[in-house]
Amino acid sequence: MIDRPTETIKASSGGEASKAGSFEDLCRLLPELHVPDGYRAEIIRGSIVVSPWSQGYYAPIIWTICEHLQPFAPEGHKAASTPYLFTFPASERGYGPDIYVADVAAFRTTSRYIPGDALSLVAELTSIATRANDLSDKAEVYGKSGVPVYLLLDMQNETTTVFWTPSPRGYVSHLTVPFGEKVHIPAPFDCELDTAAFVASEDEDEDGS
Repeated sequence: MIDRPTETIKASSGGEASKAGSFEDLCRLLPELHVPDGYRAEIIRGSIVVSPWSQGYYAPIIWTICEHLQPFAPEGHKAASTPYLFTFPASERGYGPDIYVADVAAFRTTSRYIPGDALSLVAELTSIATRANDLSDKAEVYGKSGVPVYLLLDMQNETTTVFWTPSPRGYVSHLTVPFGEKVHIPAPFDCELDTAAFVASEDEDEDGS
């Protein structure tokens, strides 16, 4: 499938809505939207942003990362890629990460939304449609929200960046390595991730053909 650009849906406002009210309105609106198959909806900068899910050849990378991280995950945390929206009310964001490691207890709820503070790690695999938000908006919000580790796989530049040491200003530390090298995943995981298998083969191009 060709990687299409994102689409945005603004929160409707009959007047001057407060920021908190706008975020709550979007949270109420999102489950009522008809999102086409193959797309996900997130809340970013006061809008519902609809973008394509990852392409097929990303799947083995996602599975490999989940399987590798699980033995090192904090007690009671699960590494998964099942679609869920994690909310960050202070930043008025709701993200559906490609990969996450989160406290299983946070999923014992009837809510469609999982609190972002349940996360011990998030990982995003960029596409043309999502790359800008993955590199900037998500890196900032995950860091300010206290997510211990953010793993960013830049599929266009074939690099892996790990962010750690969250702070009110965002992540203090980060390291980038090209695909093919090992990268250290900091505490609470404290493990090495081999990215050799992440290099795209010659028949894997960005439009998925």
